[in-house]
Amino acid sequence: MSATTLSTDLRTRRLLEAPIVPLLLRMAWPNILIMLAQASTGLIETWWVSHLGTDALAGMALTFPAVMLMTMISGGAMGGGISAAVARALGAGRRDDADALVLHAGFISLVLGLFFSALFLLFGEDIYRAMGGEGEELRAAMVYSNTVFSGVIFVWLMNGLASVIRGTGNMAFPATVICVGVVFLVPLSPLLIFGWGPIPAMGIAGGGVALILFFVGGTIAMAWYILSGRNVARFRWVRLRWAPLKAILRIGAFSAITSVLTNITIGGATGLVAMTGGAGAIAGFGTGARLEYLLVPLSFGIGAPLVALVGTNIGAGQRDRALRIALTGGGIAFLITETLGLAAAIRPELWLRLFSDEPAMLAAGAQYLRIVGPAYGFFGLGLTLYFASQGAGKLFWPLTAGFIRLAIALGGGWIAIQATGSIALLYTMLALALVVYGTTIAGAVKSGAWFR
Repeated sequence: MSATTLSTDLRTRRLLEAPIVPLLLRMAWPNILIMLAQASTGLIETWWVSHLGTDALAGMALTFPAVMLMTMISGGAMGGGISAAVARALGAGRRDDADALVLHAGFISLVLGLFFSALFLLFGEDIYRAMGGEGEELRAAMVYSNTVFSGVIFVWLMNGLASVIRGTGNMAFPATVICVGVVFLVPLSPLLIFGWGPIPAMGIAGGGVALILFFVGGTIAMAWYILSGRNVARFRWVRLRWAPLKAILRIGAFSAITSVLTNITIGGATGLVAMTGGAGAIAGFGTGARLEYLLVPLSFGIGAPLVALVGTNIGAGQRDRALRIALTGGGIAFLITETLGLAAAIRPELWLRLFSDEPAMLAAGAQYLRIVGPAYGFFGLGLTLYFASQGAGKLFWPLTAGFIRLAIALGGGWIAIQATGSIALLYTMLALALVVYGTTIAGAVKSGAWFR
């Protein structure tokens, strides 16, 4: 038996046989690190852009749902489909199929990256205007958006290749690459925004350029690791076939709907806030909601190992173990995200003052965090079990819960604004939507909906 085959067998056997909690924590911690590091790229930019003024910060708030949508779909939705397909193939002993998925994953990432680049370059202004953007904040949003979406293909390629690696159970290498990238991003972002020496100040566009350079470097590193033969699933030139594409798209497409629903909810809520407040209110809500977005990488940090663990165990016919793994991961995610939410509700200024001291922004952001923060645990629970459902190949209930959340948050929020004009009541609807979202998915998974 070759060293590579032995390594592959040992890695897969560990996913199938090792004690659940130690195994999950060992796989999750580097992935939580990678997701926090990746999320921090947006926070670093926001902090530096906040020094350009409230209009620039409001412009970032308008574009943030779109930029996060790219990260969530490429890394969490389509990336989850890639990881799940690779994990199930390896769990079932189909090594050739796992190798074929590498090329197909790259092809899907390339095509979708080009599509979304064209979409936002052509229609970005209409999208941000529909979200309530106008004047200087809209102009700032367009400068940043056009910069990022000119190179968004690298967001897709890096996350697609990282998902291939994670599907084998290897969380450490993607974590290392992204953490190293963030180290370079910390000085690069202010350098390009404010300029220094011969480097001209690019303003808000400089933040977008720095972000894209981060993803270019990550793409090169992930591609090198796979092409060098170090990855369990290896790159092979094969003819594009429908079966591998379907294995990815069947999960990725439905998962993408969930990601879109999440961003429509935040984007729609931004529009509702804009109906009753100015740039300060939008900036406050957007800055507060960034903490909610931070729950996505935290949940993905646990959820990505669940994709590999659940997919591998179901591929090997171990359904009971797959279900125990999912519920254990969901419980851990609830504890982490609920702790963060309660802390934000108690001391919202600790988060908000990282970005601005403007009174209107602080007041709007604090009100949001005090009302919605205590419901964060349910969002983390539901989102983590959504990733586990990717591994199981069963996404009906996560998708259903996403539509229910959208209806409560935006439908109930619109009624609240129209009837009372109260932003506090709007935030209450957003909190209720998170509670229903999490409990719906958890109840379905626990009842055995995957196997019916």
